[in-house]
Amino acid sequence: MEMTAGGVTIHYELAGSGDKRVVLLHGWGCSTSLMKPVADFLSRDMTVLSIDFPAHGQSGRPPKPWGVPDFAACTLELLKKLDFLPCSVIAHSFGGRITIELASQDATLFERIILTGSAGIKDRPSEESRKRSAKYRRLKGLCEKAKAAKAFGKLPDMLEEKLRQKYGSKDYNALDAEMRKTFVLVVNHDQTDLLQRIQQPTLLLWGDKDTETPLWMGQLMEERIPDAGLVVFEGGTHFAYLEQLGRFNAIAHNFLME
Repeated sequence: MEMTAGGVTIHYELAGSGDKRVVLLHGWGCSTSLMKPVADFLSRDMTVLSIDFPAHGQSGRPPKPWGVPDFAACTLELLKKLDFLPCSVIAHSFGGRITIELASQDATLFERIILTGSAGIKDRPSEESRKRSAKYRRLKGLCEKAKAAKAFGKLPDMLEEKLRQKYGSKDYNALDAEMRKTFVLVVNHDQTDLLQRIQQPTLLLWGDKDTETPLWMGQLMEERIPDAGLVVFEGGTHFAYLEQLGRFNAIAHNFLME
């Protein structure tokens, strides 16, 4: 099914029935398909809404580079148009950013929140990563000066692309030039100070081997969110909810049905 929100055509899926309603929000570079095993289980006795974020899955692209507030406003518009509020939410990674943004603004939107491998806290750069970033900025600056001089043809552009491939993250390099601008806006949006504003009961489910959003981020969220509890999935990575699907579904179901 499709609906326009934020000027973008949004693909969404509805499953199940029941008074309990839950929206599933996927991570960056993912889609509703990755949340489907969760939707299939919960839809046995709940109404489940799954959304493809703009520029993901079958949804359209934003008209310009978007930051987290733009994605959040689009999601809220869709939920209102579908008359799906209030509801509970299960969010993975980037979906957690959207949940934090909305829940911190309005406590009436969500009844219960489950965050798994949630993004939203800016990473603590190591000394090695700081040196690596400084080197990239220095070399990129030289490329920009060479382009401004217009004396080296396409060589500066070629070198700049090589720098991106070498120093950029996998997610960043997978994007085209326009979406890279969106990605930079998203990853630089630190929501640490918003966590204390979240009023809803919040369950944090985390893999202790998560390298994308390390466990210390989940521990900090548990500390900052007033009514939060943390469950650690031993051996779980950033996709612990899929790796230990049966356990995740059972815990999520019990928490949402309380």
